[in-house]
Amino acid sequence: MTAEDFTRLLMAHRSIRQYDERPIDPALIDQVLEDSLHGSSSSGNLNMVSVIKTQDAERKAHLCKLHFGQPMVLQAPLVLTFCADSFRTRQWLAQRGARLNFGNFISWHVASFDAIILAQTTALALESLGLGICYMGTTLHTMGEIAEYLECPDHCLPVTSMVVGWPAETPKQRDRLPGAAWIHNERYQRPSEQDIDRLFEAREVNGWNRYRNMGPDVVQRMNELGITSLAQYYTSDMKYAPQAFERDSRKLRALLEAKGFLP
Repeated sequence: MTAEDFTRLLMAHRSIRQYDERPIDPALIDQVLEDSLHGSSSSGNLNMVSVIKTQDAERKAHLCKLHFGQPMVLQAPLVLTFCADSFRTRQWLAQRGARLNFGNFISWHVASFDAIILAQTTALALESLGLGICYMGTTLHTMGEIAEYLECPDHCLPVTSMVVGWPAETPKQRDRLPGAAWIHNERYQRPSEQDIDRLFEAREVNGWNRYRNMGPDVVQRMNELGITSLAQYYTSDMKYAPQAFERDSRKLRALLEAKGFLP
């Protein structure tokens, strides 16, 4: 693959939410996952990650409930759950008479970041084969329930999930913030109020139109809540309500303690 090919792959990324019924060869997925681990950085080469594949229809149906009923979980032939996993490493240490480690908050960061790196490498590899993916942000909000259902041991927790399948839609690419908003030279450069207005201008127009075009029920709910801008929508009860994030943050902290990452 040339640099130009890779750039085209990056620019072709879409979050796919509609899939056709074609199955995916399990051997292909295993090979992609193995190749992706070799192609991903891993802190200390500890490989403190695990990936749980879900293809069974009944099990996907249960995962769909845990992912807030998003229909793409049922429609896609495969769900991949990427886990931060120091359980296996700790077992290896114990069997070799080494001092135990990796049951602390630093280890959670090491393992969870490695899992995210692997997930993104996997996403690119799958997209290079013509498959579509969509990350499931809901994993963070039902992490404990997913871990219990997938029988994750202590020191192993889901970090992110993605559905995988052959695309049955060709959505437009979503806009991103311009480089000037997030690329900094030498040190962090704080944006002025005028910078914020300029950098978010296109996002506010495109994002607002996208959500307003989701249907009359969405517009009615926005009106009921007094939402008049994209920023207000993003922290409303329709999207990312602060109180829900605070509740789930407390829940996550308790889960990290229970699973041995915050002893």
